Amino acid sequence: MRTHPIFAALRHHRLATTLIVLQIALACAVMCNACSLIAARWQAMQLVTGIDEASLGTLYLSGFEPGRANDLNARMVAGLRAIPGVTAVNVVNTVPFSHGAGTVGVTLDAAGQREGGVVDVYLGTPGTLEALGIRIVEGRAPGAEDYRPVGDFFPSQANVLITRAAADHMWPGVSPLGKEIFVDKNHFRVIGVMEHLSIARPGSMGPEETDWSVFAPSLAGPTLAGTYVIRAKPGDLPAVMHKAREAVTALAPDAVLIRENSDSLPALRAAHFANDRAMMSLLVGIIATLLLVTALGIVGLASFWVQRRRKQIGIRRAIGASRRDIVQYFQLENFFIVSMGIGAGVLLAYAASLTLMHFYEVPLLPPWYLAVGGATLWILGQLAVLGPALRAAAVPPVVATRAG
Repeated sequence: MRTHPIFAALRHHRLATTLIVLQIALACAVMCNACSLIAARWQAMQLVTGIDEASLGTLYLSGFEPGRANDLNARMVAGLRAIPGVTAVNVVNTVPFSHGAGTVGVTLDAAGQREGGVVDVYLGTPGTLEALGIRIVEGRAPGAEDYRPVGDFFPSQANVLITRAAADHMWPGVSPLGKEIFVDKNHFRVIGVMEHLSIARPGSMGPEETDWSVFAPSLAGPTLAGTYVIRAKPGDLPAVMHKAREAVTALAPDAVLIRENSDSLPALRAAHFANDRAMMSLLVGIIATLLLVTALGIVGLASFWVQRRRKQIGIRRAIGASRRDIVQYFQLENFFIVSMGIGAGVLLAYAASLTLMHFYEVPLLPPWYLAVGGATLWILGQLAVLGPALRAAAVPPVVATRAG
């Protein structure tokens, strides 16, 4: 099919063509970047914490006097273990998706010259690793002799376990067993490697640092009190957590239950990612609206041109053009318009991605998003123009030639 008549018609209607090209460009740019943000949010929501979330819940108490911490721990542990369905209770400093605790910068030498990164240090009493369901992939689990009293924040000297991700960052290519890390005056020696243990507040650090965690075996005391991890069968967990929250009033009248951090791990995960889900829904709505508006714009422009060109269509039909030829003409014309819009949209999307990367440290838009976005708009354009093109092809030649 000759393209000269198509470009001649587009030049004759510059304003309408320019407006629809700009609309397609904006839709392409917004859709590509929005899809990238949706994918990033979705990936973040698939976080592997390394613990048996379906079987775990936590209670977080505050407001108690530090001098009564040992008594509080004893009352809470004994009372929670007595709840039907509870299989384990341990004192910890935090769990994933609960309150943040123990985020520190570590060094790989006592002088502090070799930085090891920022990690979350988890503290837990004997049996915590088993209760959490953490998998150890190298080295050994802590023995009874490894559990130490907690000082101001951590045990001053401790044999610890570290996640594989953190170990690979600190000592790439070598085994971390026996290696040392330092937090101010606290000295840790690595005895085991955990497959995963996410930081307490995923999203507070970069995606590469989400699994940078250390577990320090600890004994309950004045600085390790008030936070408890509860294990139960997944089917029993909702009822167990309900009873556990109700039991706090009787077990710890001298403390305040922080309800937003006291729930099952599935519920805490859902609450943690609630904003991400809302953002994804908003972006999906924006994309759908843009595509709808773009499709309506293409339909409207094509319908307008069909109406304006009835006489030309009739002449072409009269000299032998088939209905298929008419349909192909409008589809090819629309293909050129959409292609111009996609070209401008790709440049706009890339510029927007560079801006986001510079100011907000968002990763650069992967090229395949641009390809998928362009293909989507091409398909949308062909489907949108099909109705007006079929109406044009259905115009009888005699009626068309008599049109004023």
